[in-house]
Amino acid sequence: MYIKVRVIAGAKKEVFTQKSPDHFEVSVKEPAEQNRANRRILSLFQTHFGIKDIHLISGHHSPSKILGIPEKEGV
Repeated sequence: MYIKVRVIAGAKKEVFTQKSPDHFEVSVKEPAEQNRANRRILSLFQTHFGIKDIHLISGHHSPSKILGIPEKEGV
C-alpha cells in the first residue's frame, strides 16, 4: 500500500492528520536537514500503523512524500 504524505518540517508542534485513507498531513519539530525530519516521519507512521517495515519510496528532498507500507496478511 502507498501513502501520500505532505510534510512541514521545523514546525513548533507536531501534528499528525489523516485527510483520507491514503493521504496524511504531518508537521514535525525536526528540521529538514541530515534526514532528521524523514526519520521522525517514518517513526510516527511505524507507531500509527504498528508496522516496522515502512519505507520512504519518493520525496526524500521534498515536502510531498510517498511511503510504502506492506499489506497486513489476512486482511
